[in-house]
Formats: sequence, structure tokens, C-alpha cells
Amino acid sequence: MNFNQEFQHPPVNTSDWFLTVFIARLPLIGFIMLIVWALDKNGNPSKSNWAKAKLLWVAVWFALFTLFFLFIGFGAISGFFENFKDFPIE
Repeated sequence: MNFNQEFQHPPVNTSDWFLTVFIARLPLIGFIMLIVWALDKNGNPSKSNWAKAKLLWVAVWFALFTLFFLFIGFGAISGFFENFKDFPIE
């Protein structure tokens, strides 16, 4: 990458960041916009890197919540069937 190409985009100002964060927090539209900003080759690299980092955090939290609910679900199912072992089957 050429040194001059790195500075071809001006820094993102506060009002742009405010609007960017607001849009990113909208439930479905925000997720779609994060993908758009992360894959945008012509946009500001700062916003693109921020969107990539935000998507990584979304993936980490999704994995953690999935594991948590799997453990809770398997625990509930095993506890449910634990109650039936005391009953005689006729």
C-alpha cells in the first residue's frame, strides 16, 4: 500500500460516528449495515475496521450465548428425565 493512499480518506468526524453507532445499534438494519461497512472497499478504512471489529464481537457473543443456552438446555433435559428414574416401569 502506498503511503499517500493511507491518508486519502479524512478522519471520521464526531457527527458521522454518532450516526454510525446509532445505525449499528438498530436490530436488523444495524447488522446488515455492519456487513456493508466491513466489506466496503471505497469507504473510510477507519469505519470499515470498526465494523469488522464489531462483527467479530457479535460472533463472539453469539458463540457464548449459544454455548450457554446449550448447557442450560441439556441440564434442563437431563434434570427432567432424572425425575422419571424413580418410577417403576410396568
